[in-house]
Amino acid sequence: MIKKCLFPVAGYGTRFLPATKSMPKEMLPIVNKPLVQYGVEEAIEAGMTTCAFVTGRGKRSIADHFDISYELEHQISGTGKEAYLDSIRGVLEEGVFTMVRQREMKGLGHAILTGRSLIGNEPFGVLLSDDLCLNAEGASVLAQMAELYNQFRCSIVAIQEVPMEEVHKYGVIKGESLKDGIYRVDDMVEKPSQEDAPSNLAIIGRYILTPDIFEIIEETEPGANGEIQLTDALQTQAKRGCVMAYKFEGKRFDCGSVPGFVEATNHVYENYYGKD
Repeated sequence: MIKKCLFPVAGYGTRFLPATKSMPKEMLPIVNKPLVQYGVEEAIEAGMTTCAFVTGRGKRSIADHFDISYELEHQISGTGKEAYLDSIRGVLEEGVFTMVRQREMKGLGHAILTGRSLIGNEPFGVLLSDDLCLNAEGASVLAQMAELYNQFRCSIVAIQEVPMEEVHKYGVIKGESLKDGIYRVDDMVEKPSQEDAPSNLAIIGRYILTPDIFEIIEETEPGANGEIQLTDALQTQAKRGCVMAYKFEGKRFDCGSVPGFVEATNHVYENYYGKD
């Protein structure tokens, strides 16, 4: 089983300013639970109980969230309000949390390389909290991908179809369809124009990566926006060996955008709130 999941959480969250001026975007709540906790719960469900955070300045509240608050526990002890802490208490009991700071924002590839010391030489998950993925009908997206890894033993990216007018927002794959929802990746393009996009199959914020990705990232030159792009490293990995793409089961919300955040909040309130 894959035991570790890396959470790149060092970004500034500029699309949510001024709210994110002093609060990490990953701590923005969907109803009554921060985005990053949804991600950690997904990782733990997939068996990835060691959660490694690549953080930045102003992100201490993430560390505090995954710790015991003795003052709060004391104040509400013995009251009905204790039940509100059930979900985070469960996470703290099951998870192990490690952190390293990314001193400069040089792209997702660089963030993952920064987390190398926390991962070691083993396959691992990567979860971007901006992408909230929910699957009421079965296993979480990361759990689906972990099961797929047991079959293919190579890096896997989660994909979904997006409108062609939106491909410029994503990394996009070109690949051979092996069976329903599973592709062997031939090529990847980071944020292509509509004319240059090889497909409308966009990569979203769930990955299973093999440890050789670290050496490949070290060799990768800065790409789009002058950043070290994970997409570029994965493209190299696909050409040297194998990368699979998986069209997952479930619903994904782009909580890095205000419309997606509002849509996710409404969906969770209507379908999940008060049912745990």
